[in-house]
Amino acid sequence: MKKTAQNPDLPILLVDDDEDVGRAVARTLGLNGFNNLLTLADSREVLPLLNRQEVALILLDLTMPHLRGDQLLEKIVSSFPSLPVIMATATDEIDTVVDCIKKGAFDYITKPFSTGRLLTATRCALEMRELRRENEALRQQEIGRPPKRPELFAEMITADWQMMKIFNYIETIGPSSQPVLVSGETGVGKELAARAVHGASNRKGVFVAVNVAGLDDEVFSDTLFGHTKGAFTGANSSRAGQIKKAAAGTLFLDEIGDLSLKSQVKLLRLLQEKEYLPLGSDTPQMTDARIIAASNHNLAEMVARGTFRKDLYFRLYAHLVHLPPLRDRLTDMPLLVEYFANQASKEFGKKKLSLRQEIYPLLENYAFPGNIRELKAMVFDAVSRQPGRVLGVKVFMEIMNDSGNSGIPDESVTKAKVTFGPRLPSVKEVRLRLAAEALNRTDGNISLAARLIGLSRQSLSQFITRHDISLPGSTEKAES
Repeated sequence: MKKTAQNPDLPILLVDDDEDVGRAVARTLGLNGFNNLLTLADSREVLPLLNRQEVALILLDLTMPHLRGDQLLEKIVSSFPSLPVIMATATDEIDTVVDCIKKGAFDYITKPFSTGRLLTATRCALEMRELRRENEALRQQEIGRPPKRPELFAEMITADWQMMKIFNYIETIGPSSQPVLVSGETGVGKELAARAVHGASNRKGVFVAVNVAGLDDEVFSDTLFGHTKGAFTGANSSRAGQIKKAAAGTLFLDEIGDLSLKSQVKLLRLLQEKEYLPLGSDTPQMTDARIIAASNHNLAEMVARGTFRKDLYFRLYAHLVHLPPLRDRLTDMPLLVEYFANQASKEFGKKKLSLRQEIYPLLENYAFPGNIRELKAMVFDAVSRQPGRVLGVKVFMEIMNDSGNSGIPDESVTKAKVTFGPRLPSVKEVRLRLAAEALNRTDGNISLAARLIGLSRQSLSQFITRHDISLPGSTEKAES
């Protein structure tokens, strides 16, 4: 049986004592993609239902027996202030409309319903709900509490408060049907975040990932939308695209910043109209897949340069998840190193290794342009090289030397951190302060300190002796 995503994620509640009207409205909404609907003919049943079930929107008739719509509206607004209510009235008299709005109605429509007016009011109310959900998500971000569903983030190893706020945000926006843009540098875990959003959505379909980097327009269209038999030379049979595989689920488009302008137009139509054309077909197909896009480029800068469409950017920007680089969450370094070391030990059939504490100053002062992905590769390499049962500094230094990377952060990382006061220090003062800071960061380990500031161990040792610099602790740290 074909899976179909619920649209919206929570039901639209139709309340009208005329059941024929209720069925007509349900049919109109259903034909236009709104398939998650509830109907009630008795206004007295509304509040009990809301107390046991959350809904996205209420379409409420004004004139009903037992409990009038305007009386019920006041009770709904009082108990569920964030729930949008559209009033259905038999008249558009200004006094009636003003009274409904004063009592908290989001909008009103008059009977007999115009299909266009009904759909416009419904879409606007649902968009307002998304904005309220977004505001709630932003408020939750300020809390930084652990996630309610930690299993969604099992592969994102962290105890960092910034990451906890991101987890809260993901849980809040998960049920939304709106697109999500995941940003961050290479290797920060953007696909893991996208999978967490999919998990939080509780969507019935699967998570489908597509890397669009390097795809020209035809390959992009074929990959996403598929093709019909005979669409081009060699198309001996029809092929479903990835968007169809993601039905009722999530389509994750990685490296979206590399998409050509021509392909961007097709993606924009997919997001706006929820429809697409397989290659060789003139019949549009509808999709209910949620789109999550990711990029390590600054899309706002690309928009300014004219290399990324502004309308597509803002369509993708419905929800933004920005992941910080590893250098901004250094408190997670011990957790990550231990996690990857245990993974590597199992993969290589080794017993669990002990970790020397001296490795952390070295790693924490390394730029990690590849972020967590690079750290994982480095730890796996270190475990594979380490002959004994203790993982120490020496093997990490060998890896850094072999890679040709000094481990010194590049200018983009250090530029903002070097500041001067009103009086410029002398070169001698700078050297002394730099040496002292490096020794302090490495807890007196001369080899590590020398590496951090680009000197040989011998040169730094001579400098310490010449200027009588005292090491943190009573003795020099043993080399690892």
